[in-house]
Amino acid sequence: MKFLRDVWNELKKTSWPKRKELTKYTLTVIGMVIFMGVFIFGVDSGLSAFMSWLIK
Repeated sequence: MKFLRDVWNELKKTSWPKRKELTKYTLTVIGMVIFMGVFIFGVDSGLSAFMSWLIK
């Protein structure tokens, strides 16, 4: 029980983001994940096409 009380006390000290900040951070993360996915897909497709051309 002491452990749970200590955890609860530490959680009360935490500075939680406001709803607007949380939305902004979430959209930023989702945007970066989509961007990186498209970027990696493009690089992978480009390298695959280049390797196919090189092998032929």
